[in-house]
Amino acid sequence: MKEIDWNNLAFGYMKTDYNIRCKFTNGAWGKLEVHTDEYLNLHMAATCLHYGQQGFEGLKAFRGKDGKIRIFRLEENAKRLQRSCEGIGMEKFPLDKFKEAVIKAIKMNERFVPPYESGATLYIRPLVIGTSAQMGLKPATEFEFILFVAPVGPFFKGGFTTTPFVVTREYDRAAPLGTGTYKIGGNYAASLVPGMKAQAKGYSNVFYLDAKEKKYIDECGAANFFGIKNNTYITPKSTSILQSITNQSLMILAEEIGLKVEQRPVSLEELDTFEEAGACGTAAVISPIERLDDLDNNKSYIFSKDGKPGAISEKLYNKLRAIQYGDEPDTRGWITVVE
Repeated sequence: MKEIDWNNLAFGYMKTDYNIRCKFTNGAWGKLEVHTDEYLNLHMAATCLHYGQQGFEGLKAFRGKDGKIRIFRLEENAKRLQRSCEGIGMEKFPLDKFKEAVIKAIKMNERFVPPYESGATLYIRPLVIGTSAQMGLKPATEFEFILFVAPVGPFFKGGFTTTPFVVTREYDRAAPLGTGTYKIGGNYAASLVPGMKAQAKGYSNVFYLDAKEKKYIDECGAANFFGIKNNTYITPKSTSILQSITNQSLMILAEEIGLKVEQRPVSLEELDTFEEAGACGTAAVISPIERLDDLDNNKSYIFSKDGKPGAISEKLYNKLRAIQYGDEPDTRGWITVVE
């Protein structure tokens, strides 16, 4: 194997040694299977290709300074995948099999787990797809679970630095009672064009407003939004937002460091009162927002005048990463140590 430059890894795909698969046929999930092939043998009429029956997750494993490998909030990702499957008519993948598959994949690909303090982590991607060959619009009767891993660098090249975002009213991420609360491919496909347009204008990501009134904050790119003001951590509540496991964790940590926490509708105009703001998710943990430009109204909401992340955002970021790497004790049951 070519030596990996751990300190300069991109956030991208890299082939590893093994992936794990499991099939649902005849009304039951089978045994986990180990594969070395990167490709799937899939029928051209599979429901995942035509009707979007596909749900996935993203979680990470971290190597601590003690050499141990830690997985962050494995069970929450397993439960969220089940909710996504349920939401689009797929068979739920069992929690115990999910855990077994994650640990098995990490152990079999241990040489790809980046070293401590390299800035890189092992990204874990589980997905469930409908594989039945059918033409009618109905849920599949056969499914496949696939899990692969890859070492990745920081989501943003600059790491923990502020970046500009831009408001879009031209596109909606998801309908209020649609599939926005599930982690499925269709939601991400809908975000590709607005995301590319934002990046072409020099922004790191796009800021979505609610689809009904275009008044309240929905999501920022593929991440949850949070803002800080008056010693309070504020994050939107909506029927179209995917509940970020990172955001749920940050809310708990915010209370532990003495902040109030509010999850409620947040209007765009309220952003003028925020001292700090950020996007949060598995890939970047926290992406501090420098400013948010509303080009339609020639308005900018400024969160960082010197380009540096806010003090509270930085404190939360460092605290969460310390837990993930084992530098701080896990008193909340968030960590699974790979023995």
